Amino acid sequence: MVRIVSKQPRTQRKIRYNAPLHQRGKFLCAPLDSNLQSQYKTRSVRLVKGDTVKVLRGDFHGDTGVVDGVDLKRSRILVHGVSVTKADGTEVPRPVDPSNVQVTKLNLKDKTRENRIRRA
Repeated sequence: MVRIVSKQPRTQRKIRYNAPLHQRGKFLCAPLDSNLQSQYKTRSVRLVKGDTVKVLRGDFHGDTGVVDGVDLKRSRILVHGVSVTKADGTEVPRPVDPSNVQVTKLNLKDKTRENRIRRA
């Protein structure tokens, strides 16, 4: 588990940047919708491909979409419908920080994940 004990922002950023991949999954957690919080008795959950999220911050706030991908290395997620237009006219997905989204529907196709969420 990554314990960030320093108050200095530079040290906090350094610890997150140098964290090993098996610990970076902790950085990909997002808060649940109030209905899901009461249903599963947990406040946040790790994001996986297939979850439905609502963007709360930035240019795309209010947009809802399905998580198309999770980037462990950069600690970002790709949300369907959140994209920017390049100068040549092509659409590219815009990576979103997991702390700026709220989970509205969970992808429970993985039974292990479902048991882990229900147990917590």
